Amino acid sequence: MTEAVASELDAVVLGARLRTLRTDSGLTLREMAEALGISSSAVSQIERGVRRPSVSRLLAIVQVLGRPLADVFDAAEEPAADRAEMPVGYVLARAGATHPVTLGTGVVFRRLSPAHTAGVDFFESTYPAGAVATDMGSLITHEGYEVGTVTSGELTIDFADERVVMRAGDSIRFPCEVPHRMGNYGSVDAVATWVIVHSRR
Repeated sequence: MTEAVASELDAVVLGARLRTLRTDSGLTLREMAEALGISSSAVSQIERGVRRPSVSRLLAIVQVLGRPLADVFDAAEEPAADRAEMPVGYVLARAGATHPVTLGTGVVFRRLSPAHTAGVDFFESTYPAGAVATDMGSLITHEGYEVGTVTSGELTIDFADERVVMRAGDSIRFPCEVPHRMGNYGSVDAVATWVIVHSRR
């Protein structure tokens, strides 16, 4: 399989997963579009894998759906009831069990939690050189608060009145309701590990 075909399949799988989450929530295509402030055609293109959502768009989608980011990584056929309670024993996920999600600006998300964990998203983000979290050129907000550390490269976080440049070993915590935008303005990939704690879950 060529890289081009693999990339296209990833977009189709992501779109299908988002469509399943939307229909499970009872939202129509038009209702989702109105909540996001975009056209029904744009939502349809994302769900068909024609267009990849940016980081900010993906966060907006899961927020509208009232679902954690982790649900994007879960198998579409996994019954919600199976995720309703925390497991009694341990949960182990082997390397490669979770497939990364590549977003519209080239940012890659990889879930690190071995299973759905209520109230918490634990994932790794890779920002290629020049990649930003949003294709809309604006700061974003979402629910909860983030705790993160950069493991390699440099990741820049723009707040309304300050720019923070994080290098390998640096860590940060901030409420997600504070407008922000992440980007990599360096020449090598920036990799970071994040925990998003959902205060209302």
